[in-house]
Amino acid sequence: MQGEYGTESGLPLNELLTVVLITHNRPAFVRRAVKFYSALPCRILVLDSSTQVTDGIDGVYPSVDYQHLPQYGYWGIRAKLDYGVQQVTTPYMVFAADDDFIVHDALDASVSFLEANPDYGMCHGYCLMYLTLANSVSYYRRDKKVCEDYSSERAQDRVIDFMHQYIPPFYAVHRTELLRDWYAVMPEDTIFEWQEIGHAYYMLAMAKARILPIPYVVREVNYLESEHNTEIYSTLTLADAKSVADREAFAQLLATLPSTRTGLDAEQARQLALDSFEAMADSLRNRRALTAEPIFESRWNDVQKGPDRRFGLSQYVEMPFYNQKFFDLLSQFEFLLHAMPAGRVQLQGLEGIWAMQADMMRPRNNDTAESVVERLGYAYGSNPFNRQVVKRLAQQLELLGEADDARDMFAWAERLDAVSTQGNDEVFGAMRSGRLLKWLAARTPDADEVAATSRYLAAHNGGPQFGILVLDLDNDAAKLQITLDSLLEGHNHAFKIVVFTTGEPLAATTVHNTLHFVCVTQANYVDKLNQIARQSPCDWLLLAEAGDEFTAGGLLRAGLELHAAPDCRAVAADEIQRDANGALVDVFRPGFNLDLLQSLPTLMARHWLIRKDVLLEAGGYQADFSKALEFDLLLRIIEQGGLAWLAHLDEPLLITRAPVLEDNAHERQALIRHLATRGYKAQISSAEPGTYQIDYRHTERPLVSIIVASQDNLEQLQRCLTGIVQRTRYTRYEVLIADNASQSPDILQWLDGLGQPGDKVRVLRAHERLSLSALYNEASQQTQGEYLVLLAADSEVVNPNWLDSLLNQAQRPEVGVVGAKLLDRDGKVTQAGLILGMNDGVGSAFVGEPKDAKGYLNRLVLEQNYSAVSAVCLMIRKALFDEVGGLGEHAFANAYGDVDLCLKAGQAGYLVVWTPQVQVIHPGALPDAPQALAALREKWVGPFQHDLAYNKNLALSGKGFTLGNATSVDWARLLV
Repeated sequence: MQGEYGTESGLPLNELLTVVLITHNRPAFVRRAVKFYSALPCRILVLDSSTQVTDGIDGVYPSVDYQHLPQYGYWGIRAKLDYGVQQVTTPYMVFAADDDFIVHDALDASVSFLEANPDYGMCHGYCLMYLTLANSVSYYRRDKKVCEDYSSERAQDRVIDFMHQYIPPFYAVHRTELLRDWYAVMPEDTIFEWQEIGHAYYMLAMAKARILPIPYVVREVNYLESEHNTEIYSTLTLADAKSVADREAFAQLLATLPSTRTGLDAEQARQLALDSFEAMADSLRNRRALTAEPIFESRWNDVQKGPDRRFGLSQYVEMPFYNQKFFDLLSQFEFLLHAMPAGRVQLQGLEGIWAMQADMMRPRNNDTAESVVERLGYAYGSNPFNRQVVKRLAQQLELLGEADDARDMFAWAERLDAVSTQGNDEVFGAMRSGRLLKWLAARTPDADEVAATSRYLAAHNGGPQFGILVLDLDNDAAKLQITLDSLLEGHNHAFKIVVFTTGEPLAATTVHNTLHFVCVTQANYVDKLNQIARQSPCDWLLLAEAGDEFTAGGLLRAGLELHAAPDCRAVAADEIQRDANGALVDVFRPGFNLDLLQSLPTLMARHWLIRKDVLLEAGGYQADFSKALEFDLLLRIIEQGGLAWLAHLDEPLLITRAPVLEDNAHERQALIRHLATRGYKAQISSAEPGTYQIDYRHTERPLVSIIVASQDNLEQLQRCLTGIVQRTRYTRYEVLIADNASQSPDILQWLDGLGQPGDKVRVLRAHERLSLSALYNEASQQTQGEYLVLLAADSEVVNPNWLDSLLNQAQRPEVGVVGAKLLDRDGKVTQAGLILGMNDGVGSAFVGEPKDAKGYLNRLVLEQNYSAVSAVCLMIRKALFDEVGGLGEHAFANAYGDVDLCLKAGQAGYLVVWTPQVQVIHPGALPDAPQALAALREKWVGPFQHDLAYNKNLALSGKGFTLGNATSVDWARLLV
């Protein structure tokens, strides 16, 4: 692949060198690496510790010995390498990572040098780093020019000189015998850092080393944190007792090396090791030999000419990379990188491109051969390494009679297939965008279903009529065509389209036409919207933008569902969004969720279907809120008619551009106006742009009664009470410790000391054991507060404003229950609201996420409504607690009483609010109580069939909020 191979001894390379290729759970990487190294005339030993066998390798290449070694796993790298060294029968070997390109000629040169110089133990050259993006490769200088010959006869000179200009030697060509000896000396439990440090020390102590002035390897840059969490520099420099002891212990190990090879006694060897650690740390600290400086970028714009290279301001011509031969070699590497994509950053960039290419390959209603070629040409230009696009374009060019261009395309396709016939389908299909496209395809009705639904709607006056109001304020004909085409290609044509354009109308139309153009300006388009809304003959209105793409079955399902729900006032649907890179993201909303709407209007207030008469009665769109038209309108609809018949359709209507979450003065002003209408002098803050946190500024400061249950749990109880007393800023509270007939003398003695006059803490004693629900109920009757807080004894409050934040929500008249965010002591989420049906019971999403993670639709950091929250920390108005009968003492005596309580509050017309502003340390484990769970399911059948705080299109397993299985719509059910 890169040259002729010969050595000083005249022996063929396959008798001298073995390449040991190491990989773990990276099939795309290792397939590419095997393709690259298989051109070498020597044995390639693949050590694959992946969980599954990597297909496409074993038995495909004659020189490749593929060994699947799952027993070593990821953390068994030292044992796996040792095993590999034992398998080598050639005098020389080289380790290669699955993302490296070791220059074949450089391997040959290194072997030849070692053959000619038997007193040298390893040999390599200089390293260049690369980072593959979607359509380009960026290169970085890693190695600086250093001493290239460590040939002193004194081991201590070689070691110190090498460590003083440390360049990692792990991937050098080594004498196999030396490596085998090193792995025999190295303890099995040696951590990654000491493996690397010890490797360098051992090789230089035992033999001379050479760095040839040649390009040796092109390695992938570490663009993320090390998966090993390794930090060589910290290992060498930390001054704590353990780190110092570890260095001393490893130096002592190195001091046991054979003195016949080093010429040093044990104490001299120990001191040399310590000195070498300092020299290596100094080299790393001062970047004496290693750097990470960008030097040039390579972009493959023209497949015939090859990549174009753009050089940065700083170049380092003393390094051996600047010659045409090496640049030609880089072109070969880049072809493999693009034709067999594997890197995380690369695939992230390609996801959006592949999603766009999939759309460009999709047939259109009015396609011609010319229009197909035009679209495919655009797709090809965005990434010419997509085999499916290349072959489709070649075929279309051939159909058009473009023989020369078709021939070039077919030739390019053959070149791609020569590397690998595996296209992008499998990789793309596993990406979020690919899964969403498959999911959407499954939702599209077939011909029989379309015919049946059409007959049904025709028999019911055509069903609801939709008015699609399309804003074309940038006068973008291409975007507008996307929207119009998607409507025409959909399966429900019961609509009228009005395009509000700042350009010249494409045709003279009237409001009675199916497609009507209205000329507008940035100053008057809102007035024109309202004028058209008043004139529209349609039942439902939806505001969209040019470029929004309607799904094939969305409007059809909306028509059927709305026909069956004549009282609906406004409906939010799901949607798919394209992010800035073109990748698809699902936005699957919950049922109507007032608090999430107020917290995140940019995502929650878009593309609502609003009944025309409701829109007009609310006053239509307001020009003063032109950057929050739908949000402001929805808030006025709520003011006008409350929360009744505001619904959600779990079906995507649109594929649309993802909005940018940013500061939006109109959203903030609309929210302030709305809250003022409801009687609040609220204060709005934003932890993140585009999100809002409301301080309702309640003037009342009610007494809060905190109930903590105790039962022979002194240590937990003391920790809980200490947290309350020391971390509660709100002063008007009392604590009632409801003791459930404890027997432990320690806790009884401690409880006797509480409840002195003037204390905030009282003790209520049950004379016989009660169920947990009965205990809380009895304690609630002894409270003096207007609000109750049920707080688990094994919990610990975190933030001083926890009671203020609970009251901020609980004092709203529409709110019944407020719950908290539960974390473990490592800051990981243990509970964030409860979801009915999750993991075959009652579950919590986001378990295990970092406490600062945003979660799906930012739902880990925003106030919102849930069906239930946990009694680990739960606030409820005392009057409502009594009204709904408190906690159930029969079926839910010791489990799920909190869920039942929340559902009873919801049934009574109150909201359950979850707030991340209250954080409580608690393991968050849910009860294992099958009988209580069965009773809960039986009592609350509807919420278990569909928890409105969740979305039917999301999976009810694991951490939740991931795309569910692709399932078809039950169209027959909708026709009943």
